[in-house]
Amino acid sequence: MVEPTLALFTGLIAGGAAFLAGWLVNCSTRRIPKAELATAPEPPITLLLRDGVVIDSSSQADRLFGHTTVAPLGWAEIVATLQPLFGPLPDAPPQSPGHYTAVQDTQTRLTLTPEGDSLRLEIAAPPLPSGEALRLRLNEPEAMRLHRVVGRAPLAIWMTDSAHAVTWSNTFFDDLRAQAGAAPGSAPFSLPPDPAQPRRVTRTRLGGEGDGPAAWYEVQSCRVSDGWLHYAQNIDAVIAAETTQRNFMQTLTRIFAHLPIALAVFDRERRLVLFNPALLDLTRLPADFLTGRPNLLSFFDMLRDRQVLPEPRDYRSWRDKLGEVIAAASSDHYVETWSLPSGATYRMTGRPHPDGGIAFLFEDISAEVSLTRHFRQELETSQSVVDSLDEAIAVFSRTGKLAFCNAPYREMWGADPEESVADHCIGEATQHWRAAFRPSPIWGDLREFVTLERDRAPWDAELHDHDGRPLCCHAAPLPGGATMVRFSRLPLRQPEPLAQV
Repeated sequence: MVEPTLALFTGLIAGGAAFLAGWLVNCSTRRIPKAELATAPEPPITLLLRDGVVIDSSSQADRLFGHTTVAPLGWAEIVATLQPLFGPLPDAPPQSPGHYTAVQDTQTRLTLTPEGDSLRLEIAAPPLPSGEALRLRLNEPEAMRLHRVVGRAPLAIWMTDSAHAVTWSNTFFDDLRAQAGAAPGSAPFSLPPDPAQPRRVTRTRLGGEGDGPAAWYEVQSCRVSDGWLHYAQNIDAVIAAETTQRNFMQTLTRIFAHLPIALAVFDRERRLVLFNPALLDLTRLPADFLTGRPNLLSFFDMLRDRQVLPEPRDYRSWRDKLGEVIAAASSDHYVETWSLPSGATYRMTGRPHPDGGIAFLFEDISAEVSLTRHFRQELETSQSVVDSLDEAIAVFSRTGKLAFCNAPYREMWGADPEESVADHCIGEATQHWRAAFRPSPIWGDLREFVTLERDRAPWDAELHDHDGRPLCCHAAPLPGGATMVRFSRLPLRQPEPLAQV
């Protein structure tokens, strides 16, 4: 009875040993799946704070926050670093436990645990696969470069979320916020509500109104996936230039308002950008038409309709001529006189304007033209009267140049100052006269009399040509230092009868 039981027990031990040996062999030869080769979770990133300041931290925490022993790490710096990962965090160290999950990674968790007068902060994150870890190491130098470039950029750069809270900013922005006294998490710039368009440009200012001179900035905002990205650049020089230009334009406008000459300035697109009230008076164009910034062709079409342009033979020839006028005014100074159907006379001046524009000036010269015509008529009448005289008359200026002569003088001496380019002076004239007469001592005296500047009295002298015919040369002073010289024929003297003895 004992032997069969012992044999059974021995068989069970042998079978169990064989099964164990087979299992061990199977485990030693079985291939382990890739999931079982994952690296064991690393210890969490740990910080210990007291009174809002870090008093102890793990090595990975120092690497995450860039913490050194030189400057203490406070709660504000921790919140600024972690808010992009975990969203809004308390403004002060909490007094109760808190748990936060990363916005884009549910396996990364932040735990805040108060411990008496201290606060423990732990961040648990899954380990990175080796490929992602190597990629991060490769991108780290470029990321550091970009961080230095953006951090030292000479303009403010920051990001805001949908609630307009600042989620990231560079050094320039932080300095501006400190100067403006803005609270952390807010921007020193007052920006309008978000428009529908994904991009906008806003001009805003800092300071002013008793806080010193205002600083103007141009803020360019563009929508990104998690909020808005803003760039602010100082434009004080632009604002100063625009203010100077605006003041200059206002000064010009006040000057042009009292200018009797009508002014119309067209830009490079040939649209009216500036005009003065005189343009309304001279052209009688409606004010609403001019303020509507008409183009150049519409402007001249309206002038033609109001009969402020010379009436052409046909519309086509008028348009061709207008093109020539515009081309001439665009390249050089252009002047044209318009005789209007109403009897008025306008002078139109066109000249290039800066930046490819054209400026036209319209001046009513009707009175000037009328005066000129009347003066010309008087001159022609006076010339006709003098030409009808029998005496040869010549007028010399103070410098001795021949200024005027009548028809008998031109016929006698063959000199006409209007037909000759060369100037006729008293010296040439006396030489010509002396050759036509017998010797006489008056020629030197005559030259001196014409150029003499002191008081003068009229005088005359008798001359004889080579045929013995007598002439009278009369010299008389005129106003303005001029001198009139007249030659008149004298009657021949009859010989006296011989006395009878």
